Amino acid sequence: MEFAFSVASTKPVPEAVAAVEAALAERKFSVLFGLNITQTLQSKGLDFGPEVRILEVCSAPRAKRVLETNLDMAYFLPCKIVVRSEGTGSRIGMALPSVFVTAVGDKRLEGEAAEVEAAMREAVLAAK
Repeated sequence: MEFAFSVASTKPVPEAVAAVEAALAERKFSVLFGLNITQTLQSKGLDFGPEVRILEVCSAPRAKRVLETNLDMAYFLPCKIVVRSEGTGSRIGMALPSVFVTAVGDKRLEGEAAEVEAAMREAVLAAK
C-alpha cells in the first residue's frame, strides 16, 4: 500500500519549503509548525547530513469536521509534508490522508480525506 506521494524539485530545501508554504496558503491550509530535523539532531551532537524538514499542515475547518466525525483521527493530525535534500535539489512529499482513514476504518471520512489529499497533492506539485 502506498503511504506517501512525493516529487523531485530542483529547488534547494529552504526555497522548496517557502514554495510549499505559499502553495498551501493558496489552498487555505496553514503550516502550524516546521521542524528542522537536521538542525535538531545536530544540536544534540549527532552528525546527520541530509537536510530534512517536516511541516505540520492544517485546514482548521476540515480538521474540525474530521474530529467531529471520529476523534481517533487526532492521532493523525496535523497532516505532514516533508521536504528533504536530494542531490542538488530536494524532494517534496506528503503522507496520504486516505491511508489514515483506512487505518481508522471509518468510511464516513473517505470523502473528506480524498479532498484533503487532492488539495495537498496540488500544493506539492505547485511547489515543485
